[in-house]
Amino acid sequence: MWRQVLLYFRTHRYHADNCQAKETLQSGDDEDIKAAEWIFEPMGSERMEMRKRQMSMTQETPGTAQTQHGTGNRGSNACCFCWCCCCSCSCLTVRNQEEERARRTSHELQAESIPNCEESPAPTLEEVNAWAQSFDKLMLTPAGRNAFREFLRTEFSEENMLFWMACEELKQESNKSVIEEKARLIYEDYISILSPKEVSLDSRVREVINRNMLEPSQHTFDDAQLQIYTLMHRDSYPRFMNSAIYKDLLRSLSEKSTEA
Repeated sequence: MWRQVLLYFRTHRYHADNCQAKETLQSGDDEDIKAAEWIFEPMGSERMEMRKRQMSMTQETPGTAQTQHGTGNRGSNACCFCWCCCCSCSCLTVRNQEEERARRTSHELQAESIPNCEESPAPTLEEVNAWAQSFDKLMLTPAGRNAFREFLRTEFSEENMLFWMACEELKQESNKSVIEEKARLIYEDYISILSPKEVSLDSRVREVINRNMLEPSQHTFDDAQLQIYTLMHRDSYPRFMNSAIYKDLLRSLSEKSTEA
């Protein structure tokens, strides 16, 4: 700080002395001329030093700005190579597209692994009207289960019907080795948390199943089957009755009955 004050003072003094020196040079006195010339020499070196400092400061300033600019570029470029969710760069869009593609592939594979619907004759108008009376009547007939299963597929919950049907099939078996094999397959397909077709069960029912799997029987999944049946009744059945699948089927059969 004191250097800047000294330079400021000496600069102003130089301007005053400079004016006086010019007048002395014009007057022609030899001694005064030498004194006047002495004035210019030190101030010239000081002025050169000031210029050097200014040039140094000017060179440092662009360098600093360039360094900051380079740092900013590295920061922006780093964002293009990161995979975190906090940056809104193009790599995040690519990641979302890959995840969406993986989900679609998972649904397609799941649909391919689903068995065909039950064989059944076409439902009559009376049967379709009876489905609206109770969920039990809907589930009693193969045609009703097929129609309801088609609706569940649109909601990506067809595994509930498939699990219920697998449990019904298990109850019909009497051979111990067959029961054990089918129980194992049911567990892997619908109970295991690693399965894409896992059904929604509470912890109590899962504990019961794990105990029953030590010695599988036809009734190993009875509690789980009842829970899924109740879930379909309370959650999916009301929506099915208001769905286009049910209404279109009812209208089609009504038109055929009227024409006949």
